[in-house]
This record gives sequence, structure tokens and C-alpha cells, in this order.
Amino acid sequence: MNKLLQPTLLALLLAASPFGQAAETTNDDQGAGAAFFLSRDNEGFTTRRLALEYLPDYQHADALTGVRYTDHHYSQHDWQRDGQQIALLHRQIDPATANGWQIDTGLFRQGGHDLVTLDGSYRRALAQRTGLELFVNRDWVETQHSLDRGVHFNYWGASLDQGLGEHLTLVGLAARQDFSDGNERSHGRLKLIYQPWLDLGLTLQARYRTYHSSSDDVDGAYFNPKNYDESMLAVGWRKRLQGWTGTLTAGLGRQQVNDDPRSNTRLLELGLQSPLRAQQSLRLRGGYSQSASFNGPDYRYRYLQGEWIARF
Repeated sequence: MNKLLQPTLLALLLAASPFGQAAETTNDDQGAGAAFFLSRDNEGFTTRRLALEYLPDYQHADALTGVRYTDHHYSQHDWQRDGQQIALLHRQIDPATANGWQIDTGLFRQGGHDLVTLDGSYRRALAQRTGLELFVNRDWVETQHSLDRGVHFNYWGASLDQGLGEHLTLVGLAARQDFSDGNERSHGRLKLIYQPWLDLGLTLQARYRTYHSSSDDVDGAYFNPKNYDESMLAVGWRKRLQGWTGTLTAGLGRQQVNDDPRSNTRLLELGLQSPLRAQQSLRLRGGYSQSASFNGPDYRYRYLQGEWIARF
């Protein structure tokens, strides 16, 4: 493990553990749950994750502390790979504002390779209409060749959202992604969100994202153009009814890979979150996207994920 990461990871593990939280909370509620993730693309790569969670401190779906075991399974044509991951998790997020922090960190073993994983974020309001989010992610690169070779990445950055009056919000993101094979990427994103009616939950969005890779030769381990950019127009919708919250995002865009001609992209995402009823809560999310990959601009990806938690 990178020696520079060891003190930070130790502190995060202690903070996320039940022992690190014992002095800060008097909540006696506990929880247990299960989660799943399924995805498949048009190149035949399939991912399946099944997880079990124990939560010694559980207030609601965005305020909890616990441990999760996840069984991973990857397959593509005649190739397959299994992995196991144990992680500590903590969430302390205000559902009304999205302010707060979350951390998910542990050990992931697959194909004889071990990796300390990390997925964390922290968001706070800097002013009445200004918010800052810091994030970090460390994980395997999930392609057949990368998993065989044990290629992983570290991704970190910040985003700033600024309200421009009551109806407009501008969001900017800057991030860096370092791969264990020596490749480096610089990421940038902009999003302009227009909300025509404040009480309807409808938004119109203009999105732009780009990245630049330091090397375009990764020996086919993962899709890695030297330069990539995408512009997209999207519609978002969020509706709350009797405690249930539904979300939808749909977008059409144009992308460019290096100096290739521009081509179409598509995005569709749906989400559903239940209230806490009968001491249980449920989250579901699914999506479809069309972008670029090894075999050209018509790469298609589908996913479905969910989490169920019961309080006791």
C-alpha cells in the first residue's frame, strides 16, 4: 500500500467504525440489510455484486454506521472472475440539503490481487447559494484485462455549485485520476441547471465533460483515448409523494474521441426511494447509457442496483 495513504486510511477506518462513533451518539437503533448491483454492456462484460450489511448504529438511510460484505462476480464470454470485499461504511448526510459526509473503505481481493478501497465524499454550504463537495475514490478498473493484471485507480477532486438567482445553478468539477499502470487523467465538468418552476421538481440541464490522458498506450487494458469530450442536453425530474421519492434524468449529447468525427450519446437514469415504513427502507436505481469504447462510438451500458435496510 502507498505509505502516504496509510495514516489517512487508518483515521478513516476508525471514524467509520462503531467504536469511533460510540462517543458521539446515543442512538440505540440497529439495522441489517442487503444490496445488489447488476450491469451488462454490449461487449458482453457482466458485473454482479451481492452484499450483506450489519449496522450497529442506524438512524435512517443517510445516517448510519456499519460493516458490509460484498461478493463480486465478473464475466465476459468464456472468462469469469470472483472477488470478495469487506468494508466499513458511515453516512451522515442531511437528506434535505445533501450536506454531510460519507465513507466506504475496506479490503477487496480478486484474482490473487489485494486492494484497499475507498469511496468518500464531504459536502458543505459555503454561503446561502454556494456549496462545495470534496470526493475520493480508489478501486479496481473493471475490465477483463485490468482485473487480470490488478490495475487500479485513485480518483479525487472537488465540485462547486453556485446559485445564480432562484432558477439557475452552475456546477463545476475538477478531478484527477491516477492509474496504477502510470497513466494519468485530468477531468473537468460543467453543468448549468435551470429550474423553470420551483415547486415542480423539473430541471433543464446543459452538461459538458472532458478528460485528457497522459498516455494513449495502456496495452488494451481499458478504454483510454488521449482526449475525450461530451456535450449533452438533459431533462431532470424529482417528485415526492406520500414519502416516496422518484427521480428521472434523460439526455441526448454529442461526443468526440481524439480527432474522430463527433457522434451521438444518450443517457437515461431512474431512481426510487421509499420512506421508513414498518422499520424498513428501500432504494432502487437503474440506468442506460450510450457512449464510446474500444469498438467505436456505439458502446451501450445498462445497470440496476438496490439497497434494502430493516431497523431493529
